[in-house]
Amino acid sequence: MSDQNAAVLAARAKMKARFSSNTRTGGKGSVRRKKKASHKSSNSDDKKLQATLKRLGVNNIPAIEEVNLFKDDGNVIHFKNPKVQANIGANTYVVSGHSETKALQDLLPGIINQLGQDNLQNLKKIAEAYSQKKDAGAEDDDDDDDDVPELVENFDTVASS
Repeated sequence: MSDQNAAVLAARAKMKARFSSNTRTGGKGSVRRKKKASHKSSNSDDKKLQATLKRLGVNNIPAIEEVNLFKDDGNVIHFKNPKVQANIGANTYVVSGHSETKALQDLLPGIINQLGQDNLQNLKKIAEAYSQKKDAGAEDDDDDDDDVPELVENFDTVASS
């Protein structure tokens, strides 16, 4: 039994020594396989994208400052100064550029005219939360500092003396 264990250990050591160096694909006289590092450039991806867009027949739409995509959960995907391309006949639009996901209330004053019926519920929730916050703040502020204090002295007598 110990001879068998020794033989297995010797075979394992021999295999480890054989495969620790570069791996061969064939026998003793064959060429060693070298690991190829694949370098994919974004240039080729961009060229493929441009070729696909050209096939779709999209045209550039200039002078668009921002694009907002409204999600169902109340968030907005906001693009600032994007590149917009469109094929209006096929109802195909391509928006590319840096995007940020923001909450609806972060963009609120400037995007009210962009809101539709589906975002009306989100707007109502924000308004309710704001009014509750304002009501809670009014309850805490019982000593009204904004009131004008009552007149204690007569200024005419102080000014004449």
